[in-house]
Amino acid sequence: MDIFTEPTPAADTLANLGPLRPLAGTWSGTGIDTHPTRTGPEDNAYVERIVLEPIDAQTNGPQLFYGLRYHVHITKPGESQTFHDQVGYWLWEPATSGLLLTLAIPRGQVALAAGHAAADARSFTVEAPRSAIVSNPFLERAFRTERFAMTITVHNDGSWSYKQDTHLAVLGGDQRFHHTDRNVLTRVAPPTPNPMAR
Repeated sequence: MDIFTEPTPAADTLANLGPLRPLAGTWSGTGIDTHPTRTGPEDNAYVERIVLEPIDAQTNGPQLFYGLRYHVHITKPGESQTFHDQVGYWLWEPATSGLLLTLAIPRGQVALAAGHAAADARSFTVEAPRSAIVSNPFLERAFRTERFAMTITVHNDGSWSYKQDTHLAVLGGDQRFHHTDRNVLTRVAPPTPNPMAR
């Protein structure tokens, strides 16, 4: 197998994103977060803004990805302080129908979630097992992430939604806690074409 020869990618990332194409742009919505507290599960509403912008195609030798760079910023309703911040990439590999989600949060945690979907799929799931999640020593001891899964669904009105489930082993607890997030997002601005397509 030739692991060095790179393919010639298409210039227009937006036209080659497969199932990720409907996600491109800037979005907002109000979701629900369920997280652990000392006294048990707690639900909080949150206001989310997520920007997903096309990047130029990326290659690893013969492997070819088209993708979106994203930034998630979340606050609680009526507040300006950041409740959650996250950056990373959504990547689509046309040759294998593979999906990758990289994520990093400023509490000392990164993960790589993977899945598969047809180019015209309207719903898909990516998952990260424990081996694909790296946390700082405190989180690893007190709130260890055992698994992460996220399901995206694109709706006929142009919006899209997600359901996210993070399995936590909480120090002193007997069972895994399902830290969940869910939201429906509406586009507030179109995507900017990737640099090569401009």
